[in-house]
Amino acid sequence: MKMWIVLLLLLIHSETVICYSDGNVEAACEDMTPQHGYDPKTTDPPFIITADKSQFSPGDEVKVTLTMGSSEGKKYFKGFLIEARNAGNLDELVGSFKLINPDLSQLLRCNNKRNSAVSHTSGHHKTEVQVIWVAPPDSPSSVQFLLTVAQGMHDYWVKIPGPLVSQNGVAPSSQTTLGGSIQSETTTSSILSRPFTSEGCGIEKSCLRDPEGCEPQNDAACHFLSFRAEGNSVMFELSGPAEGYVSFALSLDKWMGNDDVYLCIRDSDRVDIKAAYVVGRTHPQISSQNVLKDRAWRLSDGVIQCSFRREVHQPPEDLNRFSLDQMYYLFMAHGRADDGRTHRHDRQPLISASQTDMTGSPKEIGGSRSPLLIKFHGALMLIAWTSTVSAGVIMARYFKPDWPEQNILGQKVWFQLHRILMSLTVLLTLVAFVLPFIYRGGWSKRAGIHPYLGCVVMALTLIQPVMALFRPAPDAARRYIFNWMHFGTGTAAQIVAVVTVFLGIHQQALFLPSPWATGLLAFTVIWFVLADLVLEIHRRGFLPVGKYFKNVKIYTEHINSEDKEEVVFVPDQSETLSNESLFKNVVLAVYLCGNLGCLCVFLWTIIAL
Repeated sequence: MKMWIVLLLLLIHSETVICYSDGNVEAACEDMTPQHGYDPKTTDPPFIITADKSQFSPGDEVKVTLTMGSSEGKKYFKGFLIEARNAGNLDELVGSFKLINPDLSQLLRCNNKRNSAVSHTSGHHKTEVQVIWVAPPDSPSSVQFLLTVAQGMHDYWVKIPGPLVSQNGVAPSSQTTLGGSIQSETTTSSILSRPFTSEGCGIEKSCLRDPEGCEPQNDAACHFLSFRAEGNSVMFELSGPAEGYVSFALSLDKWMGNDDVYLCIRDSDRVDIKAAYVVGRTHPQISSQNVLKDRAWRLSDGVIQCSFRREVHQPPEDLNRFSLDQMYYLFMAHGRADDGRTHRHDRQPLISASQTDMTGSPKEIGGSRSPLLIKFHGALMLIAWTSTVSAGVIMARYFKPDWPEQNILGQKVWFQLHRILMSLTVLLTLVAFVLPFIYRGGWSKRAGIHPYLGCVVMALTLIQPVMALFRPAPDAARRYIFNWMHFGTGTAAQIVAVVTVFLGIHQQALFLPSPWATGLLAFTVIWFVLADLVLEIHRRGFLPVGKYFKNVKIYTEHINSEDKEEVVFVPDQSETLSNESLFKNVVLAVYLCGNLGCLCVFLWTIIAL
């Protein structure tokens, strides 16, 4: 099991790396600027770029080499983008490329031109890369190689001028300069003098908090978002415990995707405050425009705090920034970050219960980390597999001799109770099974083995009633086959269901408090096993309760008798059966009280999420 967990974690990690370091950077073809969210370096790049020819003819191949130069810093680079452009018009891509080492480089389609650029295939460390450029038939007089090279999220150089090669026998045209190509506007942020406070929430500013009513000033576990309109802008405050980043998003619905995102990313001993945009369930795309003002931050005891101001309206061409004079759902999330790169949030985001007017009257905003459908899923599965199924099993195993003269709709009492409880289990499981698919709109790829085990439980649950419909008569010769199959299938379903529930209470969408939730679920399972064990021992005669009662009566009658001769007490068989039935009823009542108590605690916790 540990090996499978390790492999699963490695798979998740590798997927994260592939998403952000695979070199598929066609979105950056035009300006050759990575969407890192940080300004490029303006110092001299520590790389050597050479070409094996200074002149070419149409159809010639030119080998371009990128190597590390002598540097006191990093001795490697991770990513690169190589393009060949018309020296007289640097907006025009020229020719095509071939690969020398496909393990290190890949071809890109830029400006609808096939193989017009080359980039890396992974974020692994590199010291040298070689590619082949093929001159087209309509080559310009001069071709300028341009390169963007990255050593990390912070350390990268944009549009480094590489070799300039000229066509044989053609007079060179005027060359476009690269002035300002690696310059960019920079902004600064200040350090907050004191932590945020919830004072004024609902009166002067709107607040979204988790846990509800927490105080960010002195509660290190408080996730806090506040905002207030100030003229033509809105002032935001964001706080929460996190290893790498805290963030919030404005969304038109309760689904992640096409959202306006704001991140406060911890970078060593400082915090970078960025605006971003999310397309689908993908990594946020950091905005290259400086839309945030009055930025400030604070780090203390693992808590990240940041504040900034944003104009209510943004330029029409900036389609990724939402206007703040409308109503949106609010998302709050946090997670890890490495070298300025954010990873998937650690927990399900906190989502506001309703849409909020960002410039409206201040109010306290309620929210939940668990969607309503997932809450119902968890509650129904807990009811089915910790209560109704266990009561149904106990009824069938140990109460067949009871109520021999009583019937319900022509069937024995134990059988009807068993059938009602098990039918209810099937119904609850079926409804609960469908709910996550409705919420996700399909299969969840991030829930681990939990949904697979859920499918197994659903299949076994449906097999049981189908098998019962075709059961043979009680006195049939092959009845024992049905008995063993019914027992085996039911026991397997119960065991797999318990394992699935243990995994389910720690899913992001229904993350019950740990470790007490795990302990309470373990107690619920042990409580059933103990009740089943006591009743099984009693049924096999190792706990003769009726005989114990008889001995007590004999002893009592002998002591109280005025006759000195021994009084012979003849036991009544019906009285013995009555005592045994009473014992079983007491055990069942005690079990149900404990079981329903645990179930109520679980349901109350789910409601409070």
